[in-house]
Amino acid sequence: MSRRISPVIPGFGLTLGYTVVYLSLIVLIPLAAMFVHAAQLTWDQFWAIISAPRVLAALQLSFSTALYAALINGVIGTLLAWVLVRYTFPGRKIIDAMIDLPFALPTAVAGIALTALYTPNGFVGQFAADLGFKIAYTPLGITLALTFVTLPFVVRTVQPVLADIPREVEEAAACLGAKPLQVFRHILVPALLPAWLTGFALAFARGVGEYGSVIFIAGNMPMKTEILPLLIMVKLDQYDYRGATSIGVLMLVVSFVLLLLINLLQRRIERP
Repeated sequence: MSRRISPVIPGFGLTLGYTVVYLSLIVLIPLAAMFVHAAQLTWDQFWAIISAPRVLAALQLSFSTALYAALINGVIGTLLAWVLVRYTFPGRKIIDAMIDLPFALPTAVAGIALTALYTPNGFVGQFAADLGFKIAYTPLGITLALTFVTLPFVVRTVQPVLADIPREVEEAAACLGAKPLQVFRHILVPALLPAWLTGFALAFARGVGEYGSVIFIAGNMPMKTEILPLLIMVKLDQYDYRGATSIGVLMLVVSFVLLLLINLLQRRIERP
């Protein structure tokens, strides 16, 4: 006589119900409320808000700096993951733990530290000033802040995949006469690319919505170094709730479309 083994978690119906309720309370209902609030505007009013030169300048700055930061971390983060997985050296565990520091460190603290470092009279900024350019209060400073905040996303998505790639596969390819570049192109890249795209998408999404680490180093000059999250806060301080929700809807739609395209590309790459 066989004995029925009880599942560890409740059945599909109950589990799905809890999941939908939790997702609705945390994500769907707040987002729906934002769309409902923005829907009180006519299309002409909504278009006038999102097409304002100040909004378009902030939109371009937020998405371009987030893209640059994600691309930089796509390279540097992959190199860091490679070093942490493939080599053993003194201090390796310390460096591995420091990768997660941006997750634990308040973003405002990171912004203050970066601003103090890269201002024209800072430890690094003074050398840049001597060379004739500024880091803080420019898009370059914003990109540096976003690079710091989003670094762990790429490292932590690429690192486990890289650790699962058997070294024997690379050694076998080398024994068959493959050059290092051929091994990297035909063995490592296909295995790492889906994880790399995931890390890139996470870093990009975090960079677009980042606020605390950017406002100090950005300078917050309208049309120059003003990011979209800050512009939303400005609208809220002016009690312009419709303008704030309209910019939020614009930011959400653009982010969703870009992430959807990245996910579609990732699925296409994963297909055999």
